[in-house]
Amino acid sequence: MTIQAVLDPRTARLLPWLVAVAFFMQTLDGTILNTALPAMAIDLGESPLRMHGVLIAYLITVATLIPASGWLADRFGTRRTFYTAIMLFCSGSLLCTQVNTLDSLIIARVIQALGGALMMPVGRLVVLRAYPRSDLVRVMSFVTFPGLVGQLMGPTLGGWLVEYASWRWIFAINLPIGLLGGYAAHQLMPDFRPAIRTRFDVVGFGLFGAFTLSIILGLQSLSQDSLHASGGFFGIAVSALVLYWLHASRSQYPLFALSLFRLRSFSVGIIGSLMSRLGSGAMPFLTPLMMQVGLGHSPSVAGMSMIPLTVSGMATKPFIGAVIRRFGYRAVLGCNTLAQGVLICSMALVEAKTPLWLIIPLLSLIGVANYIQFTAMGTVTLIELNDHQASAGTSLMSVTTQLSTGLAVSAAGALLVLFNPNEGVLRLSGVMDVFSKVYLSLGALTIVSALLFLRLPRKD
Repeated sequence: MTIQAVLDPRTARLLPWLVAVAFFMQTLDGTILNTALPAMAIDLGESPLRMHGVLIAYLITVATLIPASGWLADRFGTRRTFYTAIMLFCSGSLLCTQVNTLDSLIIARVIQALGGALMMPVGRLVVLRAYPRSDLVRVMSFVTFPGLVGQLMGPTLGGWLVEYASWRWIFAINLPIGLLGGYAAHQLMPDFRPAIRTRFDVVGFGLFGAFTLSIILGLQSLSQDSLHASGGFFGIAVSALVLYWLHASRSQYPLFALSLFRLRSFSVGIIGSLMSRLGSGAMPFLTPLMMQVGLGHSPSVAGMSMIPLTVSGMATKPFIGAVIRRFGYRAVLGCNTLAQGVLICSMALVEAKTPLWLIIPLLSLIGVANYIQFTAMGTVTLIELNDHQASAGTSLMSVTTQLSTGLAVSAAGALLVLFNPNEGVLRLSGVMDVFSKVYLSLGALTIVSALLFLRLPRKD
């Protein structure tokens, strides 16, 4: 049972703003970096096709630590945990502005991710505990909307900062927002703690973390032409997954109960999310890179070209519910995943001389397919969970979202290197051929993943 304080009117009014600012800061950071990678590569003396490690370091740290976020909030209190998360995020951002090598940038991104892994889950937890269920939809809608704005602004703002200032300003803009948020957290954040704390599954956390880390590092090794190391990491990932399965089957309070996977919709949703996001999750990384390295556009143009991807998706929101009710999850997810894969494959038709006005409609259609996919998968994954399973189920879904994005970026980065043996030669025609092969590969994987959704009932 959780000890809940009665919020005074001022705190009840301002608390959603605090959580919304944290959501905005994290989603902005998650998209603003993509358009800056080529400029960062030049400044750090690296190849633009090898810069995906900067994104992966953040994603994998967040995916690994999310399962511990609820326990940490219960152990140290929501106020201290949320405040510490913001300060870690700001500290990592400050370090990112000072680095001069790719390795030091990756370390700074890991520190930044330590805070990012806690901000959103603890923010959701506070809202869930602070407001009655009758107000929950209203408050959560208010809190999550700035996240959509941050996702929309990120690529364009990143492109403009790179072109007219410096890529280091991408991280510097987090500092005033974060410091203000830290002060507000200290003043406004309620300090919720449970009356009785459950024991944290340290063994399960370690095994699941080893699986998550190893599978990403395995793909990362492929991009460095190290097949031996890659095979070793994949072997560790499989071993860790098997050991976790054995541990969870015997533990009274496992990190993620195996009973969750007895629900067909949940298991299909989790596995389908991992597989079908390999193409869509790579788009925010791959497309701005192609626009600059392959097509020669400026960072600001590359950033603005991603706006239709987000806007078109958001525009479909009013219609998705009716489409799912009319055709059911099986038909919608199966057909949409197939369409998604075909559209990603269509990006391979883009050539060095393809005008931007032809690329924008294609990106808009991909945005529509992505939004339908994420919404349908999110609801079908959680739809059968009862109240007892909801906490672990939502936590695992958050981990899967981060992990699938990390896998997508890792796979795209590995394919870029594998298809580009003469990495130092960056002729437009040659580079576009490399990007075409990557889009075809990721699109084909997405098309194959459509078969997973055939496991859903016809009437759902």
